[in-house]
Amino acid sequence: MSSAPREVVARVPGSKSIMARALLIAALAEGTTRLVAPLAAADTVAFATGLDSLGFPVTREPEVWTVTGDPAGPPTTEATVWCNDSGTAARFVPALAALGRGRYVIDGSAQMRARPMAPLLTALRGLGVRIDAAPGDSLPWVVHGAHVAGGTIEVDASLSSQYLSALCLSAPAMRNGLKVQARNPVSAPYVHLTLAMMRQFGVESSWEDSTITIPPGTYRAQEYRIEPDASTASYFFAAAAVTGNTVTVPGLGRRSRQGDLRFATEILPTMGCRVDVDDDSVTVTGPAQLRSPGTVAMRDISDTMMTLAAIAPFADAPTRITDVANCRVKESDRIDAITTALTACGVSTRSGPDWLEIDPGTPTGALVQTRSDHRIAMSMSVTGLRTPGIEFDEPSCVDKTFPQFHEEFAALARGWDLPLDSGRSRV
Repeated sequence: MSSAPREVVARVPGSKSIMARALLIAALAEGTTRLVAPLAAADTVAFATGLDSLGFPVTREPEVWTVTGDPAGPPTTEATVWCNDSGTAARFVPALAALGRGRYVIDGSAQMRARPMAPLLTALRGLGVRIDAAPGDSLPWVVHGAHVAGGTIEVDASLSSQYLSALCLSAPAMRNGLKVQARNPVSAPYVHLTLAMMRQFGVESSWEDSTITIPPGTYRAQEYRIEPDASTASYFFAAAAVTGNTVTVPGLGRRSRQGDLRFATEILPTMGCRVDVDDDSVTVTGPAQLRSPGTVAMRDISDTMMTLAAIAPFADAPTRITDVANCRVKESDRIDAITTALTACGVSTRSGPDWLEIDPGTPTGALVQTRSDHRIAMSMSVTGLRTPGIEFDEPSCVDKTFPQFHEEFAALARGWDLPLDSGRSRV
């Protein structure tokens, strides 16, 4: 712990969620869209490459990506899209491909093939789209584009909000628009983010009770800046929380639509942190002793569940996280993955189908099994700021969303004059 707070400015890359939505919107826009400050990571590169294979030209430069759109849908009549590990691409691209007139193969890594896809498959088939799927409704899929007419469908969104967002984003290109009856949606802020971005590109919508209504329309191409990723920023905010230091993340602010910013603005204050939110920055200062937030329901911001779990051992009482069943079907079973990682470090944990509990304690160094999940490596790097000897079996898994994560986290430690061993990852 530092004797006095030291302030460091953290460089957080663009939001994966915003980048993916902007890419798909740009593909269906009239004209060429410029995406400024793009996120260049494994997930977004896979998405952009997939768009290119569908006939939407994508040019990638360090500071700007450009996408030439076609409001009629995919220009190609045959393509194979490799989504790699990207759940966003694997959920968004089939709805986009359905707008075309051709045969489109959607596939991904073994990790992606194991993730649930059935609710999206059911919805697209309900719109008259022919899709050949692997056993269990998993990838690979063959989508036979049908220039979807649209209409009214019901979607089970209890496992992922991406099913809803995928359908909403492609809805303006459907001849009759779309009405989506959303059942039990999880991570609702991500759907609100989708609708907000659609409005920014010229397509209005409404969400009343459980029904989202989107009329037919055309997105307007424009220059669009990608703001920093709030989920990624949570690791830097948490780092300040556990070390008693101060971190500022520029580019995020009170106007942000990203729900995961609530980790900083709602959860960290209950743990004794000072949080200052301006128009274009968020600053967090950690306390001398972290308090437990008690029981926290994280259904809407479940991507930050592991961030909270990683700092919970340093709190003054047990921390209980609830309503996160969907975390078991992410890149890994995240409830099991984070409790296993903490247990390996000597921390007492308990868990159930949709909850976990972490006791206070003093973690010890250990080899953490990341399960190829970027958020395991990032979260446990925060624990590592106060726990020498934490190592990762696959530190490169952070390439999914933040290839420079380990370097930036080491710079954070240096800025706070913490031991250079802290926050570093080794095989």
